Amino acid sequence: MAQNVANGGKVQCSVKGHPKEMPLPAINSVEAVLAQTAPDRPVLIAGPTASGKSALALAIAKDQGGVIVNADASQVYDCWRVISARPSAAEEAAAPHLLYGHVSAHDPYSVGHWLREVQGIVARGVRPIIVGGTGLYFAALTKGLADIPPIPAGIRAARSDMTLAQMTAALDAETAARIDLQNPMRVARAWDVLTATGRGLAHWQDATPPPVLPLDRCTAIAIDADKDWLNRRIERRFDLMLEQGALEEVRAVRSDYDPTLPAHRAIGVPELMRYLNGHAPLDLAREDAIVSTRQYAKRQRTWLRRNTAEWLRYISG
Repeated sequence: MAQNVANGGKVQCSVKGHPKEMPLPAINSVEAVLAQTAPDRPVLIAGPTASGKSALALAIAKDQGGVIVNADASQVYDCWRVISARPSAAEEAAAPHLLYGHVSAHDPYSVGHWLREVQGIVARGVRPIIVGGTGLYFAALTKGLADIPPIPAGIRAARSDMTLAQMTAALDAETAARIDLQNPMRVARAWDVLTATGRGLAHWQDATPPPVLPLDRCTAIAIDADKDWLNRRIERRFDLMLEQGALEEVRAVRSDYDPTLPAHRAIGVPELMRYLNGHAPLDLAREDAIVSTRQYAKRQRTWLRRNTAEWLRYISG
């Protein structure tokens, strides 16, 4: 039988003792996933929103055991169950789930916070089934994360009135060459790190410690969803969210709404808030949320194409 192995960052297939480079084959059924998933190995499942990640994770947990661990940046917040498409109460009862809905919207929570929590779960000796769509989480988990000191609130406040061009001009050359200078959040983060520590983000990245879960210790699965199928599914899912109380969920935070909070920028929240504040009819808010979700899924698919060549490819839809 052929056995997939990683060697020098390239995927190889060992056939009768003679390794030969070749792409990993795609699989298209849960049964095939289970057949290629060793019950004693951690599992990573990454894919675009609405592609069926949670259902696959639950199928693995129910068949082989393990703890399902959230790797979605919006699903960590306690204010969002419906609008973030967190697993239902029934699904959470069917298998252990961790890192879902455990963070207040007003508490700081970064990839570093998440990675430390996952490290603690791994240290307990349980088998994690880590599932989500936040690529930065998976990159930190499998490649390591720079140990950057916490950024004081005063530093972030100091750049609140700065323009993107001003922050970009202040960056060190090495960091500026590495990051997306058109992404305000990436530039702001780089500016914060340089200002707070006196060292550029590139310096900290170069001093990155070993990863918590390198790929060769995991069964890593990337979900490949047909674009048209996924777009239809995104629309149906948002309509289902509205039926299940997404509007009421957003209304509950209206008096406390702060568009600068990461939690309150979850897709669907700004759009429905515009409706609640009388700035858009509900049908337009619905359409805007669906468009935003599809755009997010496109970015996720781009990340997956660029970063999961060594992962098993699971075709959904």
